Amino acid sequence: MRDRTLGGLGALAGLLVSSSAALAAGIGQPEPWQMDRQVPVTENARDIHLFEQGIHWLSFGISLFVLGLILWCIYRFGEKRNPVPSKTTHNTLIEVAWTIVPVLILVAVAIPSFRLLRTQLSDPKADVLVKVIGHAWYWSYEYPADQGGGFAFDANIDEDKLPKLLGADNEMVVPVNKIVKVQVTSTDVLHSWAVPSFGFKIDAVPGRLNQFWFKADRAGTYHGQCSELCGARHAYMPIVVRVVSDEDYAKWLSEAKTKYARIDDGAARFASAR
Repeated sequence: MRDRTLGGLGALAGLLVSSSAALAAGIGQPEPWQMDRQVPVTENARDIHLFEQGIHWLSFGISLFVLGLILWCIYRFGEKRNPVPSKTTHNTLIEVAWTIVPVLILVAVAIPSFRLLRTQLSDPKADVLVKVIGHAWYWSYEYPADQGGGFAFDANIDEDKLPKLLGADNEMVVPVNKIVKVQVTSTDVLHSWAVPSFGFKIDAVPGRLNQFWFKADRAGTYHGQCSELCGARHAYMPIVVRVVSDEDYAKWLSEAKTKYARIDDGAARFASAR
């Protein structure tokens, strides 16, 4: 009996370890049969997740209430129980109620929604600045010289890497727990730079510079894709962002200066949009 108990506890421990490992492996990328958002690693992404869950529960409650009303009306006002139908044309109290209650619900939904928008549209001082340029069909990344960069590189899909269609030959690298400001534009058609774990999606528009920011609080590799239908190879524009420690980021910057193409005017490109 004791051996069976120990064996069962060992199996349970193994299951928990394997489940934890599977969860960790799935951070920053989609999973087969996934029904929920990817694991959030920014405050904004967590707020979006909570807001979305609240909306789902609110919608579920309203649906149950309406279903209950329908079933009650079928039961109460069926022909057998109500052979003489009412000739009531309206009810002022009910009409006022079904006007005011939805308005109150929308106001309750709007408050956290506006808070999220305020966070997204705020413009904190950046620790790291990266310019992202969409092309048909790949991404370019530029790191300004005044922040230790002064280089640029292209990121094309690497179909030999996993996860499938989400691997790139070069990765955008940023430090953990630092405010990263991303400025996005395009050289040809509309693209959209999106990383679900960061809770952000921003359009890349030719002739326009859009920007947003994120602060990832967990090191790791996070995947995204172009989220604007942009042509024949729209599905082959993966986004890979590697979040590393300050020491690893400094090391990567040093290596990147010799690996990637230099841009002498990097600081000037960013100065006007800060």
